[in-house]
Amino acid sequence: MTASSGDRTSEREAFYDRISTKNLTPLWLSLAELVTPEPRSQCRPASWQFADIRAAMMEAGGLITAKEAERRVLVLENPGLRGQSKITTDLYAGVQLVLPGEVAPAHRHTQTALRFVLEGSGAYTAVDGERTIMHEGDFIITPPMTWHDHGNESDAPIFWLDGLDIPVVQFLDASFAEHMGEDMQPITKPLGDSDFRYGANLLPIDQARGSGTSPVFNYPYARTREALERMRRAEAWDPCHGLKMRFSNPVSGGHAMATMGTFIQLLPKDFSTSAYRSTDATIFAPIEGRGRTFIGDDFVVDWQKRDVFVVPSWKKVRHEAAEDSVLFSFSDRPIQEALNLFREDRGNA
Repeated sequence: MTASSGDRTSEREAFYDRISTKNLTPLWLSLAELVTPEPRSQCRPASWQFADIRAAMMEAGGLITAKEAERRVLVLENPGLRGQSKITTDLYAGVQLVLPGEVAPAHRHTQTALRFVLEGSGAYTAVDGERTIMHEGDFIITPPMTWHDHGNESDAPIFWLDGLDIPVVQFLDASFAEHMGEDMQPITKPLGDSDFRYGANLLPIDQARGSGTSPVFNYPYARTREALERMRRAEAWDPCHGLKMRFSNPVSGGHAMATMGTFIQLLPKDFSTSAYRSTDATIFAPIEGRGRTFIGDDFVVDWQKRDVFVVPSWKKVRHEAAEDSVLFSFSDRPIQEALNLFREDRGNA
């Protein structure tokens, strides 16, 4: 004599309740949600116009100083991840403002940070005893647990996009942070020291392989832009990307940072890319031009210089450039590649 379905359900529920007191739970009730046929993410396509960000940041500049705030930043929160300080499921992004005469005081933390300068020139970032002057379009790295402060000795405000691996470090329960107690760290190296040592296809003879972060901490836009123009002459346009390059670590040849991949992309006027998708949710910040991007089936971004938008994991994306355009972007691709998780689709998106 077999038990009825109702009796079986009651037996199972009683079993689940009983093992729950032992901090046990049945995999078969959640397996389909844990191991999915394709990526499922709460991250949504989203965009932010720089004009809106700038207006809000200037208002914030009148309400709180850089020193009071420690970092005067407005977080770009993904609409599917509100309240979590995330732009994707594992990356953080915000826009920082430093007004003329201000200093954002020295501190250090486990999290890796990137800065991409959106507006302004002449301010500085100091990292582990070396200053670099910031210019529009520069990509600057703050490696983990390095002292850093920012100051603006120019006569105009400066804005940059911050990208950090905060959610990754938070997930791993590996966050540490310290305050120096001084606004500005001692400067022990000459201006441009890291570029002289590592930025000319040369390395010190005793250079160790390092920690996975590039020893070059400022990749100047002027040099990047010149390289893109030289490569344009070959007209080797990729149908999915136009001309897209990644920033590299001169010591290892790998990504410039261990947890975040950074890229620069040239789209000539009237160029339309083929549909593409990949598992690394990607944050884009155009620094030249204007155009339109189609994400998924129904999300369209009309972008121009300094705007920011995000493409979630495994969502198809197409770009259309209304004029010559350059897009900076970053994602968690180095983590996915290291774990053999990265996947892309160049034709069936």
